[in-house]
Amino acid sequence: MLSIIEQIKQGKLWDFHGGIHPAENKDLSNKSPIVNAGIPQELVLPLKQHIGSKGDIIVAVGDKVQKGQPLTQGDIAMCVPVHAPTSGTITAIEQRTTAHPSGLSDLCIVIAPDQQDTWCDKTTYADYEDRDPAELIDAIRLNGIAGLGGAGFPTARKLQGGLGNVDILIINAAECEPYITADDRLMRDYAEEVIEGVRILRHIISPKLTIIGIEDNKPEAIQALEQHVKEDDNILIRVVPTKYPSGSSKQLVKILTGREVPSQSRSTSVGVIMQNVGTAFAIKRAIIDGEPLIERVVTLTGEAFKERGNVFVMLGTPIAYLLDKFGYKADKKHPRVIIGGSLMGFTLPHSNVPITKMTNCILAPKRKELPLHTYEMACIRCSACADVCPSSLLPQQLQWYAKDQNYEKCEEYNLQDCIECGACAYVCPSEIPLVQYYRQAKAEIWARSQDEINAERARQRFEAKQARMDRDKAERENRFKKAAETRREEMAKTGGDDAVAAAIARVKAKQAAAQNEKPEVKPAVAAAIAAAKAKQAASAQGATSETLPDNSEMAKLREERKRQARERKAEKEAGESTASASSNDSKKDAVAAAIARAKAKKAQQASEQKAPVADSIVENAEVDPKKAAIAAAVARAKAKKAAQQAEAQSAATPEPAAETEAVDPKKAAVAAAVARAKARKAAQQAQAQSETTPEPVAETDDVDPKKAAVAAAVARAKARKAAQQAQAQSETTPEPVAETEEVDPKKAAVAAAVTRAKARKAAQQAEAQSETTSEPVAETEAVDLKKAAVAAAVARAKARKAAQQAAKEQQNIEED
Repeated sequence: MLSIIEQIKQGKLWDFHGGIHPAENKDLSNKSPIVNAGIPQELVLPLKQHIGSKGDIIVAVGDKVQKGQPLTQGDIAMCVPVHAPTSGTITAIEQRTTAHPSGLSDLCIVIAPDQQDTWCDKTTYADYEDRDPAELIDAIRLNGIAGLGGAGFPTARKLQGGLGNVDILIINAAECEPYITADDRLMRDYAEEVIEGVRILRHIISPKLTIIGIEDNKPEAIQALEQHVKEDDNILIRVVPTKYPSGSSKQLVKILTGREVPSQSRSTSVGVIMQNVGTAFAIKRAIIDGEPLIERVVTLTGEAFKERGNVFVMLGTPIAYLLDKFGYKADKKHPRVIIGGSLMGFTLPHSNVPITKMTNCILAPKRKELPLHTYEMACIRCSACADVCPSSLLPQQLQWYAKDQNYEKCEEYNLQDCIECGACAYVCPSEIPLVQYYRQAKAEIWARSQDEINAERARQRFEAKQARMDRDKAERENRFKKAAETRREEMAKTGGDDAVAAAIARVKAKQAAAQNEKPEVKPAVAAAIAAAKAKQAASAQGATSETLPDNSEMAKLREERKRQARERKAEKEAGESTASASSNDSKKDAVAAAIARAKAKKAQQASEQKAPVADSIVENAEVDPKKAAIAAAVARAKAKKAAQQAEAQSAATPEPAAETEAVDPKKAAVAAAVARAKARKAAQQAQAQSETTPEPVAETDDVDPKKAAVAAAVARAKARKAAQQAQAQSETTPEPVAETEEVDPKKAAVAAAVTRAKARKAAQQAEAQSETTSEPVAETEAVDLKKAAVAAAVARAKARKAAQQAAKEQQNIEED
């Protein structure tokens, strides 16, 4: 069986699935030779004119550049530099609209040409056959050469990937798309330079066979190439049938070699490397002439152009400049300018778009020449698109999933294998713009894949950082551990202890002691704290005394009332017990209580009659200041004695005077006990009030002696009256005596006599006490008039208070 190379040499050709035969329309532009478009007034050079990354700008605004001078640089294979197409000045580095289907802007370098077209220094490799292939590949990269067939893949990167991996080199000269004739005219006019570029490629790759694939609709180009190919070049010119898209990389490989490139793979994976005719011409210019890629051949075609043909155009030339120079006349209803052919091209948003390395044609058709798609209709499932697809895909399914944004299904149906040739849209009866759906879906899938790649890189960087931090931590711990072990070993050898461990132990012990023991306060500090606290307390007490009244007397009275209440309760309980024990003497107690009430009333009437007589006598008599003071002292003594007598009388009251028959014994006993308790309480209150009442100090300087004597007499009378009232109240019981049916007269007389004797005895005792009290007072030599007035005032106050207290007690007894 013959090998592939032997079959190719024998002229065997293969075919690919699908394909179409549209109107070529190449005669509009392939009749005249290539001309030069000239130098425009402005050049706009996008930094990215290829597949890959941008280079770094090495010029600035205002710099003067020469023709062929690099404007960017890059150190990676996928970065292609940009060069100045002519000499001039950098006027701007800004965003401009670029030649892309999206119509978006990109960073561009703007040059204002000086029309001198001065070249910079050139580097040539005329003896390329003696050069190393790697050196030539690097020279190709530095000269900014990328694929000129339309894809824009960096040529150096493709050549580098094919070294030692390929056995067939294919030069793509098919140029299958309608209207485009740039490669056709280049082969006709510059066939020798094209063949020389092919020889340079053969030297770099060293393939077993080199094939120039060209369609049979270019007889003049075929003839021109055959004239410059030598027998020892081992270059085979193979003419293939005209069929669109036979100029695509995978389809041409299948036609010429019968090898099918796998899905999402390149031709180098099957041992084949492919370069365009225009790329071979640019390589020759770069290696032999030392000229970087600063211009290319562009086809100007379409009935809207007055002068149609192919021209050498500087990269960065605005399309508007070409339209003006070559007589463009826009259609009145539907003006259009298309970059590329009628099947794979795209309409420009405006004419101020620059020419790039991937621009091979400018098409300006009339409305009748290239009809517009009116509107999109529903798919009728005719399968015409699937029949003509050169990649054996299912365009109708891909369009459905792309429209539904189901990008996972798009990838499952191998959307990336679509070459965007437009054959499916060309045959679609529903006029569905299928290629637009595919481009949009591809862009979205690419954006998502980039996000995933970036996320994966970020994850890897994060994991690498964490691993580095963990590694550093482990190394640091091991280093500390080793240092500690070394230190302990050295301490053990020297007979000492571990200094660090000892220091840590001392610190811990000190902390524990500080927690367990209270902090010792220095004497000076303690004294200062005590002084501050005393000062604070004094200020607080002073503020309280200033803002609050003195309630000490009221507090004493309150405590006294509480004590009396407790005594009253105890006496009540004792009275109840006494009443139960002496039920037989209840009648006698009732009779005695009645007699005591009568005597107290009589004594009160007598005292009321004596008081006015004494007052009148005092007013008429001549008053001696010394006697007035003595009288005040006597009044105080009598008031105290009267209180004592009232207490004694209240104690003697409970003795029975007569026996009654029809009195409730229990009630009588209770009444007697209550009477005794109240009498005792009244006496105690009178005594306490007389002792605790503050003596007001008279503010007068001169006291009238007559008025002082009168005041003393009045005080004595009131004191006597208060004593009699207290005695009468002590003898009176709060509860009425029950009515008796029969009273023994003998017993009643005896009780009355006993009561009179006790009263007489009490009066005698009071008189004797007053006499004994006045004698020492009379012996005093001289009494200050001011003190006498004060004493009189005090006596009056005490008498008044005793009277008020007695009245209050009487009222309480009546209420009970």
